[in-house]
Amino acid sequence: MKSVLHVDPILAATSAPPPFTVGTVLTETRLDSWLALGLVLAAGLYLYGVYRLRLRGDRWPIARTVFFIGPGLGGIALVTVSGLHAYDTALLSVHMIQHMVLSMVAPIFLALGAPMTLALRTLPVGPRKRLLAIVHSRVARVYSFPLVAFAIFVVNPFVLYFSDLYRFTLEHAWAHELVHAHFIMTGCVFFWPLLGLDPLPGRWPYPARALLMLLSVPFHTVLGLTIMQSTTLFGGDWYPSLNLAWSDPWDDQVVAGGILWAGGEFVSVTMLAVLVVQWVKQSEREARRVDRELDRQEARERAADAAAT
Repeated sequence: MKSVLHVDPILAATSAPPPFTVGTVLTETRLDSWLALGLVLAAGLYLYGVYRLRLRGDRWPIARTVFFIGPGLGGIALVTVSGLHAYDTALLSVHMIQHMVLSMVAPIFLALGAPMTLALRTLPVGPRKRLLAIVHSRVARVYSFPLVAFAIFVVNPFVLYFSDLYRFTLEHAWAHELVHAHFIMTGCVFFWPLLGLDPLPGRWPYPARALLMLLSVPFHTVLGLTIMQSTTLFGGDWYPSLNLAWSDPWDDQVVAGGILWAGGEFVSVTMLAVLVVQWVKQSEREARRVDRELDRQEARERAADAAAT
């Protein structure tokens, strides 16, 4: 599956972090990356939008703000800005934690934060029309179509890990950062049409969405077990060349596969439950709407009968 390539010893040495401990995870935190700046900017814009709504007396659910800022943006920060970033090219298991959070956990809560709805309610007329034009564009319709999003979500990890592309991202920091952004975008494209609260064109009914979510569960099992049972190290001789006395690359690869397998199934099943809850609530709202319409129709009939007599 992977060819063994020579690693520049100087490059490898500069990529080797100290032993993995809670202390080093805290002390290796960085705040100077472009991703950290993007997270601060996104949080500021979201909170400003909520502030604008409250100034004019409109209500915005607190849960949406908590979801977006907390496990949404906060989840991304936890695995990219905290000290975990110092180990993402030294331990495959840490990279898999990043993979799970960036492609599954964070996008789900970003979607539940409904940032597009917030933007549409606070932007001036011109920017609002441009945003709507983007949302309803042909490109957005194609990429947000559930089957297309599902295919991208499933195929991407296999392309990354079972080609020399993964090795390339280990050797080039900019490529590794780009993969992080790609994970986030892929997760948003997949989960936004399924679980998100924003208005999107061509959204499937809840039964079809639940079926697609269910189909995503075996994918992580297959990928995780494949990594665990692989007889070839991912990244070639990159990890052995780091000469980490406190970590064995083979054992770490097994742990990485287990994280992807167990974590993927847990998140998928949990999100399936969330989708079912949304489905039930939507059905209850629809039932109440029908009841109100029937009550109004009954009242009109009684008024007509009274007028006739």
